[in-house]
Amino acid sequence: MREIITLSTPAREILVDITAQVQDAVTRSGIRDGVACLYAQGATAALMIQENWDESVQTDVVNLLRKLIPRGVWLHDVQDGNGDSHLKSGLVGPSETVPIIDGKLGLSTWQNIFFCEFDGPRQERRVVCTFIADPHP
Repeated sequence: MREIITLSTPAREILVDITAQVQDAVTRSGIRDGVACLYAQGATAALMIQENWDESVQTDVVNLLRKLIPRGVWLHDVQDGNGDSHLKSGLVGPSETVPIIDGKLGLSTWQNIFFCEFDGPRQERRVVCTFIADPHP
């Protein structure tokens, strides 16, 4: 089964928690055991599994990436001023795979799934969710 999650992002660089939307899609799939393969469409976006308890972690991620990959110093900036966004996206990566266990995402207590926006704000971003059932549950 495949489902597309759409979202908008309010800032240039932000981590948006999409765990509830992914879990809702898992529930609609009816899959009890298997995997959720998640893919962020867009060359300046990514996905990350990270701590959900304290928002400072998400802020720290954005601040670290800003320090590692500063804005305005890359060759691609000549085209459209977002060279850093492409590099951040490539470093973090566009996909995550999460087990589905008894119909629930197999995340730990402190883990959530975050859409990483590096070139916002955007009216529409898309995450492709592909669910694969375990043939031998």
